[in-house]
Amino acid sequence: MREMELFYPGTLNFDTVYLGGGTPSVLDCNDIFQIIDSAFELFKILPSPEITIEINPGTITGEVLKEYLGAGINRVNIGVQSFLVENLNFLGRIHSVKDAYLAFEWARQAGFDNIGMDMIYGLPKQTKEDWRRDLAQAVHLAPDHLACYMLTCEPRTPLYRDLQSGRYHPLHDRNVRELFDLTIDYLETHGYRQYEISNFARRTHETLLRFMSRHNLKYWSLAPYVGFGPSAHSFIQPERYWNYADLKKYISETETGRLPIEESEVLSTEQLFMEAIYLGLRTIDGIDLIEFNQRFNLDFLQSFGRIVTDLETHGLLCIAQNTCALTRKGLAYLDSVVSMFTGQDVNFQC
Repeated sequence: MREMELFYPGTLNFDTVYLGGGTPSVLDCNDIFQIIDSAFELFKILPSPEITIEINPGTITGEVLKEYLGAGINRVNIGVQSFLVENLNFLGRIHSVKDAYLAFEWARQAGFDNIGMDMIYGLPKQTKEDWRRDLAQAVHLAPDHLACYMLTCEPRTPLYRDLQSGRYHPLHDRNVRELFDLTIDYLETHGYRQYEISNFARRTHETLLRFMSRHNLKYWSLAPYVGFGPSAHSFIQPERYWNYADLKKYISETETGRLPIEESEVLSTEQLFMEAIYLGLRTIDGIDLIEFNQRFNLDFLQSFGRIVTDLETHGLLCIAQNTCALTRKGLAYLDSVVSMFTGQDVNFQC
């Protein structure tokens, strides 16, 4: 709240508020409500905002979820990760499979009609049958949104240390690709539409747009966002900056009346260009070529004609109705495809 008071939003308007990552559900309800109230007092938040809170199934009760809804939170995102005990143990999760079921049931009973669920695949020795069982359990609960992430091991985490020490071996790329394809096939067959490489929204004619994460869509479109808290990142084009991760340093800076910014960078046109390609190609709708050309003052197809033709020939890319989007096959090779675009010299006009 102190950091929000120190920040000057200028002319920015907001229509999404997101509490997470980490586990904000460990906070007392009154603390969460004060943070939300401060945001509404200090910033111009437009009517009908999407207000999401991430919850860990092991830190929540039905009564707390009712209080969340009463305080204006209209979307919850539940970090289930898996419905298999052995997977939860491997990931070091504090919740049980029963906790996951109860958290979802309580959220529905509280009145939430927009519930997201996070799942993880690509675990060591994970088989297609293991992952199909997880997906089946998730679909049975019918969340409105499913995010299925491949396992990544960040440096300085217990999982990374275990990997380095040889405690486990990563799943082979070929097997991860099979799980990726299974995810799309299974969820598309069971009423979900993929709208980003890892994100799926429950599909109904009237509510598809509603169940896509409005907050996440902003990241993929290079919209400005402001983050508060230790290690939080912000982006107001062309600048990106991030806060101290160290809690003591974060507190000492805010207490002395300074924004707790550790570092910042001003992105060049070339860097913004590369991010727009990478983020745009993550989405199923792909890059809007008219908007892209206007933003960077160039002709995309003219600049990348040879690359586009090559990728289309190999079934990795599709150009249609002024959009450039990856195919299913192309999504599996996202990083490689993006490197082809960003590795070419581009002449930016002033």
